[in-house]
Formats: sequence, C-alpha cells, structure tokens
Amino acid sequence: MYTIDLAYVGRGLHEELTAYIADQEDFYADEGVHVALRDGCTWDEERLRHSATIGLGRALLSRLADGTPWVALDVNTHRPLFWFLARPGLTSLADLAGRRLAVHAPYTAPGCFARIVLRQAGLDPDHDIHTIVRPPGDYGMDLRWLHDGRTDAALVGSTMAPEAVATEHGWQVLAFVGDHFQIPTVGVAVDPTYTDPEDPAVQAVVRAHRRALQVIHNEPDTTVRHMRTFLGGQTEDEVRAHYERFIAPYFTTDGQADPAVGDSAITSVAAELSVPATVTAAEFYRTATTTP
Repeated sequence: MYTIDLAYVGRGLHEELTAYIADQEDFYADEGVHVALRDGCTWDEERLRHSATIGLGRALLSRLADGTPWVALDVNTHRPLFWFLARPGLTSLADLAGRRLAVHAPYTAPGCFARIVLRQAGLDPDHDIHTIVRPPGDYGMDLRWLHDGRTDAALVGSTMAPEAVATEHGWQVLAFVGDHFQIPTVGVAVDPTYTDPEDPAVQAVVRAHRRALQVIHNEPDTTVRHMRTFLGGQTEDEVRAHYERFIAPYFTTDGQADPAVGDSAITSVAAELSVPATVTAAEFYRTATTTP
C-alpha cells in the first residue's frame, strides 16, 4: 500500500468534505493508499511543500507571489465557500462603507478573494472599511463580536451554515463569495520539487477524491450525513438546505478545472497581489492528466 501526507490549510466543508468522504467511505483503502490527513493551517510554505495539499487557493497565491511551482491535479469547486455576514441594518456589500469588518489577512486566499469581491462592490478594502484581521478557525469569536456589536460584519467560512446562523440571530447574509468570484479551488495539489504528480500515491488520492465527488452528486443522504459531522450547530433540515444551495450545484462531478474560469481568476488574484500573472490556468491546473 502506498502512503502520503495530505494537508488541509483551512477548516470546514470547503477544505475537508471530499477528503472526509473518501476516508469514511474507504475510497483511499480501495485505491491502495494510506493517507495521513494533516492539519497544515499554521505550517509555513516550506513545510507544506513536502505534502500534498488540499488548499489550491493558497497554492496559487504561493506560486504567483513566491514562484513555488505548485500544480493542481484535482478541483472540487469553482465557488469559494465564504460568506459576508452582517448585523441588522446592512443589506448589501456597499453598506460596509465606514463599517467594521472582520476578515482574513490580505495575503491569505480567502482574504484575497474577499478583497476582490469588495472592490467589485466599489469599495477600497484599505480605505473605505475598518478591517479587523482575523485568523481562520471555527469563527466562534467572530460571531460573538457580531452579537456584541464589536464588529458590523464578518467574513466567515464553511464551519457553519451561514444562512441558518443569520436566521437564528436576525442577521443578514450580504453575499456569498462564490456568487461574485469564481476560481478553481480546493482539491489536490503538489509541489513537483518534492512530489511527482505522477506518483502512484498521488494518483490514488486523486481517484479517491473523484469517487467522493460522485457521492456528493449521486448520494445526497450520505453526503448530508457526513456534513452533519462538520455542522453540529445546525439541524438536519438546515444541513440539507445548505447542501442543496451551496454543495450539490457547485462541486464538480469529475475534478476538472474550467480553464476559462482559471485564467480569469489568476488575472484577478495577481492584480490583487500586485504581482505578474506568471502562470496560466493550463500550467497550474493539470486536472486532465490524471492516470487511470
């Protein structure tokens, strides 16, 4: 049996759902690979480079900003699972002008994506909004700050069903990031400096994840059951609604990247980072080269 380390660099369904299903449904074992799922959220880039990684957004930022030669071999979705939640009285992203927003750092993938979306809404993230930089996590403190009025809005990830949370607290979902910015994101990426993309262990992981993507589309009850492991604060009906709104329509069926979406996203990310777009989608997203 082959072995490999696979690191996630964020928490929640966005990063972990496909790998979790592959593990729980024994797809890794079926494909003959032992996968050590590693928490790489706080790893520096050099350590992360020695593992396969789920975080394609972080890998792309690293390739553009630092020249690290990451390549993506599998893509789960083109819609980043992040949302802007806000206190009552705010009804659109434009209403964030002059407000306090808890958001990830600019040079993290979700922080970069959020800034792109804010600029689309006509806001300068550095001057029009009072930003409070928050690390990724379970967002419990971000929700507490919203409740206490310390912040007016927060960018939150997939450790919750945001529409259910907003309804519970009387808040507003200002925007789903994936409705405003698309990028082939989360899946499997490796740095060829240390890991050959054609390595049998890597290819086995990709095959297992693509089987998990089929479960997501063809077995909703199974998928909802697995999702409830992550969304313990929501009811089964709320989890199913979250699946039907954000997971089933947007997760890929085959792990392939849309090259047009990829090229557009790379251009936008490079502009936000103020670096050249030194890689094309075809060079970074090598999802069509997986061996059977």
